[in-house]
Amino acid sequence: MVVNQNLLCCNTDCNPLITGSMMVDRELFVSAPGKVILHGEHAVVHGKVALAVGLNLRTFLRLRPGKDNGTVEINLPNIGTKLTWKISDLQALVPSFHNSPESKPLGPSPEQLDFLKTFAGFSNGTTDTESLAVLAFLYLYLSICGQALPSLEIVVWSQLPTGAGLGSSAAYSVSIAAALLATSGKISIPAQENIRWTQAELTLINSWAFQGEKVIHGNPSGVDNAVGTWGGALRFQAGEINPIERVPVLEILLTNTCVPRSTKTLVAGVKDKLLKFPGIMEPVLSSINAISEECQRVLQAGVEGLTIEQYSVLEELIDINQHHLNVIGVGHPSLDRLCQATTSHGLHSKLTGAGGGGCAITLLRPDIEPSVVDAVKQELSAYGYQCWRTSIGAPGVSLHSSSMLPEDVTRSFNKA
Repeated sequence: MVVNQNLLCCNTDCNPLITGSMMVDRELFVSAPGKVILHGEHAVVHGKVALAVGLNLRTFLRLRPGKDNGTVEINLPNIGTKLTWKISDLQALVPSFHNSPESKPLGPSPEQLDFLKTFAGFSNGTTDTESLAVLAFLYLYLSICGQALPSLEIVVWSQLPTGAGLGSSAAYSVSIAAALLATSGKISIPAQENIRWTQAELTLINSWAFQGEKVIHGNPSGVDNAVGTWGGALRFQAGEINPIERVPVLEILLTNTCVPRSTKTLVAGVKDKLLKFPGIMEPVLSSINAISEECQRVLQAGVEGLTIEQYSVLEELIDINQHHLNVIGVGHPSLDRLCQATTSHGLHSKLTGAGGGGCAITLLRPDIEPSVVDAVKQELSAYGYQCWRTSIGAPGVSLHSSSMLPEDVTRSFNKA
């Protein structure tokens, strides 16, 4: 299945609990995963294969029907933002935003964004996290809910750090889109825990989340919101995004070096090297492509559980790719220090994303001793890095019951 970012389809054969334009009058809990690039970063810019996988650090959303006070509230405790608007004021904007369920999302247009910035009191050229998150919410709320704007209280809390290349904005957009589509009756609300939305409904969620990503990033690739929607693993090449069916969940140590970097500068640097040394760089990029292909083959062969030999292959691929990424110029001393630290404990690491600092992943075999992971985390933390033991291949956007939420999420919602 190829994911078409511009396809908007509405499922009418899924036996939903709630359909049509009816507004839901119950509390909803939705989450979406972050993402990491397993292999293929930078090479994908030049037409090669990249593998993106769901990261089981998630963004969680709680939606409650409003208290009949004619307001909508968005609360983002991670960034200290809580705003409330009168629906009567928002209603005047609806004609400029409403899309019928049968049409493709057309925005966000420059005119729509100007309307929202003026309404929210933001200046043109605003790029801070708070403003972009608010603009994306308002755009999705007005566009999805249409004429009958509901009174809502929404809290969004995330386990993902922002600005680390882990798809935090896409997880936010996916969660918002799914919650608004569900509460407005445009997708079903599954009756049981862990029952996923249909493919048609996921396509609808993804299509709207992509529009939210456009508000935030301008011209996103669509990979992050696709991972947030479908989870698992996706193959991305030349603009086409294909879910990889049934891949094993892998335990990893995710490390943020906290070293800032410019993705634009790093991408430009690789392009300059390719133009200057095509005979050297093209084989390296082709080798990275082959690594992605081999990794996909191993993952699909190990769907019932990876063997020791398959883990060894994945570790070798990680090592080779990290060397390649250094060759093309996107390494960094902070990443070298990280790789040296994990190698000393028998583990294998590579950068994920743009490089030049940022984040890295370390593969953890199922039989690894907890003391080894603790020792590595302690050593990396001493460098000022942030570490999480988590997994990749995580499920996509999901609906939860309140009793099944992680404790840290419940605490955060209770404080909000």
